Amino acid sequence: MFIMKAEMDKIVSLSDGDRTAELQKYLSSLTDDQLITVITNSALKGKKIGTMIKGIFKGSPPSSSEGSNRRLLLYQHCIPLCESGDLQTEVAADIIGLLMLETHTLSGASLAQLASLFVDAIKVGKMGSGKSLELFPTVLTALAACEALSYGKGELSGEEYKKQLINSLCASRWDPQCVIHLTTMFRDVPLSPEELQFLVEKVLRMFSKLDLQEIPPLVYQLLLLSAKGCKKQVLDGIISYFKEQDLRQEEEQKHGESLDLEVQSIPQDQLRHVEGTAILHIVFAIRLDHELGREFLKSFKTSYGDLCPFSVALLLSVARIQRYEEQVFEVLKGAIIKSFKDEQLQQGSKFLQDLLPGHCSVAQMILDTVKNSVFGWDHVTQGLVQLGFFLMDTFGPKPGPFGKTTEGSTTVARTPTQLACKLGSRVLLQGFKMHEPIRGEILEQVLNRLVTKTASPVSHYLDLFSDIVVSAPMILLESSSKVTETFDHLSYLPLATVQGLLKAVQPLLKVSMSLKDALILVLRKAMFSSQLDGRKSAVTGFLLLLKNFKVLGSLASSQCSQAVSSSQVQVDVHSRYNSAANEAFCLEILSSLRRCLGQQADVRLMLYEGFYDVLRRNSQLASSIMQTLFSQLRRYYEPEQDLLPPVKLEPCITAHGEQVYLQEPLGHLVSCTVHCLLWLQNVHRSANLNAGDSDDDEEEEEGYQSELQTILESMTRRMIKSELEDFELDKSAEFSMGSSVGVKNNIYAVLVMGVYEVLMEYNYIKANYSKSHFEELIELFNRYHKLSEILKEKSGKGRVPSNKTPRSLLSVGFVSTLLTVLFRDSTQSREEALSVLRSNGEFVRYSVNVAVQKIQQLEETGHTDGPDGQNADKTFSFLCDMTSVLMWRYTNIPSVVEDGGKKEKRCSLSLLCLEGLLRIFTTCQQRYPDKMAQLLSTMEISEDDAEPDDGNVTEINFFYIRQFQRALFTQISRGEEEFNSKEAQLLVSILSVLSRQLKPSSQQFVQMITWTLKICKETSFEDSAFSKGLLSLLFSLHVLYKSPVSLLLDLCRDIHSQLGDIDQDVEVENQSHFAIVNMKTATTATLLVLSQVDKVLDEVDWLIARKKSQTASDKAGSEEATQTAGQQDPVEKAVTLQLGTLLTALNELVQTALLPGTCTITLLRELSRTYTILTTLVKYYIQVCSSQHCALPARVEKLVKLSGSHLTPQCYSFITFAQNGEFGGGDDKKRKKRGEVNTAASAKLLRETKAIPNLIFSIEQYEKYLITLSKKSKVNLMQYMKLSTSRDFRINAATLDAALQEQDDSQEVSTILNLAAFQRTDDTVFTLHTFTSVNKADLQYPDCGNC
Repeated sequence: MFIMKAEMDKIVSLSDGDRTAELQKYLSSLTDDQLITVITNSALKGKKIGTMIKGIFKGSPPSSSEGSNRRLLLYQHCIPLCESGDLQTEVAADIIGLLMLETHTLSGASLAQLASLFVDAIKVGKMGSGKSLELFPTVLTALAACEALSYGKGELSGEEYKKQLINSLCASRWDPQCVIHLTTMFRDVPLSPEELQFLVEKVLRMFSKLDLQEIPPLVYQLLLLSAKGCKKQVLDGIISYFKEQDLRQEEEQKHGESLDLEVQSIPQDQLRHVEGTAILHIVFAIRLDHELGREFLKSFKTSYGDLCPFSVALLLSVARIQRYEEQVFEVLKGAIIKSFKDEQLQQGSKFLQDLLPGHCSVAQMILDTVKNSVFGWDHVTQGLVQLGFFLMDTFGPKPGPFGKTTEGSTTVARTPTQLACKLGSRVLLQGFKMHEPIRGEILEQVLNRLVTKTASPVSHYLDLFSDIVVSAPMILLESSSKVTETFDHLSYLPLATVQGLLKAVQPLLKVSMSLKDALILVLRKAMFSSQLDGRKSAVTGFLLLLKNFKVLGSLASSQCSQAVSSSQVQVDVHSRYNSAANEAFCLEILSSLRRCLGQQADVRLMLYEGFYDVLRRNSQLASSIMQTLFSQLRRYYEPEQDLLPPVKLEPCITAHGEQVYLQEPLGHLVSCTVHCLLWLQNVHRSANLNAGDSDDDEEEEEGYQSELQTILESMTRRMIKSELEDFELDKSAEFSMGSSVGVKNNIYAVLVMGVYEVLMEYNYIKANYSKSHFEELIELFNRYHKLSEILKEKSGKGRVPSNKTPRSLLSVGFVSTLLTVLFRDSTQSREEALSVLRSNGEFVRYSVNVAVQKIQQLEETGHTDGPDGQNADKTFSFLCDMTSVLMWRYTNIPSVVEDGGKKEKRCSLSLLCLEGLLRIFTTCQQRYPDKMAQLLSTMEISEDDAEPDDGNVTEINFFYIRQFQRALFTQISRGEEEFNSKEAQLLVSILSVLSRQLKPSSQQFVQMITWTLKICKETSFEDSAFSKGLLSLLFSLHVLYKSPVSLLLDLCRDIHSQLGDIDQDVEVENQSHFAIVNMKTATTATLLVLSQVDKVLDEVDWLIARKKSQTASDKAGSEEATQTAGQQDPVEKAVTLQLGTLLTALNELVQTALLPGTCTITLLRELSRTYTILTTLVKYYIQVCSSQHCALPARVEKLVKLSGSHLTPQCYSFITFAQNGEFGGGDDKKRKKRGEVNTAASAKLLRETKAIPNLIFSIEQYEKYLITLSKKSKVNLMQYMKLSTSRDFRINAATLDAALQEQDDSQEVSTILNLAAFQRTDDTVFTLHTFTSVNKADLQYPDCGNC
């Protein structure tokens, strides 16, 4: 040991003393082993190692072979020594640093040996610590500078040798421990693009072999390496790795129940944290390298197929960089909307479903990202909030015409834009629940939008706010100050927004007294607002408070239990106010509301519509409410029993200048009073009054109840006695809306009709099936009907068209009851009384009419007027009852059986029932999509059919489909003379609605299609509207069963056969696949066929675009593509077959003598589009032939032949035919019958739409690209194309002869030509046919036009 120290000291001292010759001599005296031992001991002790190595270099001149070998020995020993891990870090770093300085002095052979040493060490995994790898880039750089190196038996340049080494290294197996070190090392190695690509592929392949925790540092090093190039490859590789891990994790989670816990290879939280770190690294790299950012976004702009939850999270993180924010959201917006559109396209076509695998949903990826962000992805959450609001702002409902907001009740999201808006809402709601830091911002932004977006609908924000309140009311209370701020703006907001907002905060008002106090303060101010909407908002708010703050002791009503479906609200409502205070509070509000009774009709109307619900929920307020209504009613009631009429109409109107306005909606006042009274009487009758109620209260209630009953009975009696003259509304009265007298009379008429209706309902309920009471009811109806008829008659004559029939004031519950007793009540004891109502045909029709009106209102707005109209469950129950009755009425008393005298009117009753059923089914599908089976199962079976199984939705549905099919078949069987077109159309519409409930895979669906096909093939009625409905039904079903192209071909042949050929000399083969297509219906059928052709072209276009983007992304795998080129890709094959059949069908249509106008122009447009899509297909094959050098499929060649030799010539003939129609030329008798006006209009339409120039341009573009494809594919495709003469001057010989006979021989031929000889085809280039008597020089060539 001592000797070794002496040797070390001697080397150091000789080196320091500049005694180089002695140092060289001394080093030569040492053996290799001695030198190695000295170096090892010195390094382990860490003393003077640097000085000693410098000394060894000094005493080993690279020019001598001995010095060169000693230097190599030093390198060969120090490298493994540094990797051994026995040295201190600083010592190893010093050694490597010194070695790096002297590397350039090594000979080529030494460098080659040294490089091989590194490669071998890496291959066997001896580079675990990676300390010595810092030296490798220096070695490789020096090696590349060498001119020639021996390699095997020959020589290689240094650069080539370096390339061989790198290839050998990347092709070998790497120890997972050294992957990060190697990646770091290669950053300093000069690499060619090919070498870099090879290296990146190797590193990316190693990802799967590494431990999850080692991925983020490797990602970081890869991103630094990407500065050299291969940016797209690096990003794609990282994303696809995490995509794969996510899928594996998801699979394991899915099958976790059946597996042991140890099997889970990736803990979810660990994976998410690693992903979060990787995202941070990538975002940091993109901040520094904008080229990397551009590459990242470019890959997602073309297709969303590469998106996954990880890449979505990455995009949202990148959005925090200001320069990329807009681009990222545009990319995501495009991907989301395209994904929804593609999904919809696939769902609507069996052809696409069979052809392509399942759809990848971008929406689901975004929701997964929200779910994953809970693992500390704070850098993603801000992007999620922005994305949510971006989607809601961009795709939310838009204002209607003239800035009107069509709020209505929200239906199920169906269109891609609605679905995108809904997705934004879901992202924000989930984000609100999961992330505390963003709650304040989400809430603030939602409330800001409610306040600021007054010009456009905000129903989607109201829905979101409502969901937030229900899901997290206690969290929301922490931000109650924001809600209070919003209340300050209530009186300036649109009424619909106020209603939605107050409904949403309702659960909070019950638990936060401060919020309630703030709202009351705002509402009191709003009560005195100068704006009408402000006062209406106040009424809405006060009514809501009255409904929800029960006075203790109020009767519990199951109908009005508060729907706060949140277990978090467990706070005693009366924690601060005792019952007395609550009652005082409610009475105070009522006194505020009484002021409204002196305001405009709209405000009063809201009050009357709200009182009934308040009473039901807060029965303790009955006395106060009833007195309010009673005193208001007395103002308009005539107490003198002998005076007619019993109501004063004068005070109900007011005038301002010449304008007359409604002041008091009298019908609604009486209606509200009646319903409140009936409800109270019902409650008192069914439940004995509580013992706690004082006798005074009881007597008081009975007092005003009996007084009100007396008034209503008196009104009934006197309204029956009153003639129209008593109201100044006889037949001679003026009802035109153009004069103030007419307006006044119209208002009077509506008020009187309203009172009649309310009294009818009241008397029916009080009658208790008494015949005399029902006779009074009919008397009331007769008066109502008489006035209604006058109003219809008079308003029909006026120059200003009248408004629709005023809305009926009958409640939906009463209408439902009335229909049931009129048609289904067979109780013996009621028979005599009910016959009074049933025998009056007008009354029965009126009842059904009102039912249809109520259903229509429900369909349009989601609720109806009157009591229970806002209660969705009750309304649905009434719908079920009405469905059952209407179905029974329609199926049991068909229109044929109805008596002859009133046949026409009776028939309309059957039609009304049918219309009601159609509206009910449509409403249910829109408003209650999940309850369709429940609705159908309530309908009773009318015939002796087997009862459908209640459990099977499809069975129930199909049972009723069969019922309506029979009804339609009965209609058709009657023959054309007795055929009722309107009824048949309604039946087809009902079948179309019900068939949407069938699963396309079910046997019933196939039966439905078979039946529809049979009807279309066998029915030959000349009824355009019926044939349109039937064919639309056929198409809508067929497209879910298989591709409709063969069906379209048959229909086109039928149309050609019916309308005849454009060449009168050609006789078309008389073939009839579908009897529904005849002379009368052919035009309708053509338009439907063309719209279906358009949809098929949409699908084909979509498929080609999809294939194009795939081809672009698959260029890397071109070898595989070449191998499979022999057999055509299934998508390409399907596209070719679809287009082939479509071209054959269109070939039939272009030979058909279609009428000028819409039909012709639509066909020209579809032809133009067909050629555009053929051009797209040709461009695709140009791309394929260029990149893959494969042969052109034979099917494509056939398709080109079909288009060139069959369709194109016929297109040019059709253009000539269309223009003859335009000029009114030709001898066709049918054409002569068309009016000149019609011809002129068609000609103008043809010119304006530019359909002909567009078609010719499309054909020529197609031929242009065919030439390119011919060159690329080495197949002469142009042999099938014929040069068209359709665009030349056309000299009509017959017209010319006629003109020549009329003119003198002396007249110039040019004049004759000007008269009639030339007809231009379009505004494009012309050539000239020779004609014996015409001199070419006399002809002027027109300018080029559109093409």
